[in-house]
Amino acid sequence: MAKFLKDNGTLLAMIALGALLSIISDTFRSPENFSNLVRQMCITGIVAVGMTMVILLGGIDLSVGSIAALAGVEIALLMQSGVNIWLAIVIMLLTCGLLLGLWNGFWIAKFQVPAFIITLGMMTIARGLAHILTGGTTPSIPSEDYYFIGNGYIPKEISIVLMAVAFAGYLYSVFAGIARKKRYEIAVKVLDWLPRFITGILAFGFSGWIFIGTSGIPVPVALMGVIVFLGHFMLTNTRFGRKIYAIGGNQEAARLSGINVFGVKLGVYTIVTVLSAVAGIVASSRLSSASPNEGNMLELDVIAAVVIGGTSLSGGVGTIFGAIVGALFIQILKNGMSILSIQEPVQNVVKGFIIIFAVLFDVIQKKRRTSKAKS
Repeated sequence: MAKFLKDNGTLLAMIALGALLSIISDTFRSPENFSNLVRQMCITGIVAVGMTMVILLGGIDLSVGSIAALAGVEIALLMQSGVNIWLAIVIMLLTCGLLLGLWNGFWIAKFQVPAFIITLGMMTIARGLAHILTGGTTPSIPSEDYYFIGNGYIPKEISIVLMAVAFAGYLYSVFAGIARKKRYEIAVKVLDWLPRFITGILAFGFSGWIFIGTSGIPVPVALMGVIVFLGHFMLTNTRFGRKIYAIGGNQEAARLSGINVFGVKLGVYTIVTVLSAVAGIVASSRLSSASPNEGNMLELDVIAAVVIGGTSLSGGVGTIFGAIVGALFIQILKNGMSILSIQEPVQNVVKGFIIIFAVLFDVIQKKRRTSKAKS
């Protein structure tokens, strides 16, 4: 039980915060508010998938918010020049997403330039380009298809099927993990899997109440769900994912064992940039316009979500599901403070303290792991 409390502290804190806000405000506990809340956290959640991989390497990426803004601007300008919406998205993902990610990753992986410096520079470059290309204005994107990406819903009937499939996949992952441990003759205790099983049932039941009780699953939520699944599968079931953990744990040992550190780092920084561009699509489609100021301070929310979700800033420890819980925790906090009419500067102060305490907790946990290893 102690291990469960340690591994799921953020989840329990999020539940407690949600329960408290539900008691305080009737508006907060409505299905419509929860649906809107989850839709709003999708931008942070999508980028958090890539940022988790970056931080697992022991790196950082400060350019995600600026790249999201530049992505929306590029799509708006392409569509205004007559390019088809889907072709515009592909062109943007290849240029703003893929190329900028390769640029960041190349300097970080090849020449060991600190990720902080390279991504800080890219943050400034991308934000500047967004302002130059728009002249400081906010170009509109007059497309119903594009608007649907950020504001549409998947029909209730299809939503029910998707949630049933997702729940079945979750149960499979839980029991497959048990079977895998037994196959390697690792002792399996009831408390190793029962809390996850119960948590999954409650989470999917609550999700059903939210989405089936409104208009169905929002399109951005479905998109985030697919990205989270793919990211989780990559980290836990592929060699690439295991290499990320290995490099984050000890880069030199990983290199000596034959892991292509350059290739893994290049891939990870490309992934987070592409996902930032996808987040830019979601952000700009919500308002059918592309502000060059979009994504301002997004990197703060994303890094906070990942760290609060249990990923160590020193690398090698963390999960994508933890980052999503962290993102949801932050969004619940922001939503609750907005409903309670707490001003944004005060909200920023609260978020800042939460980040500090999350990092302090990470440092304490690292010292404990180190002392245990020495003993």
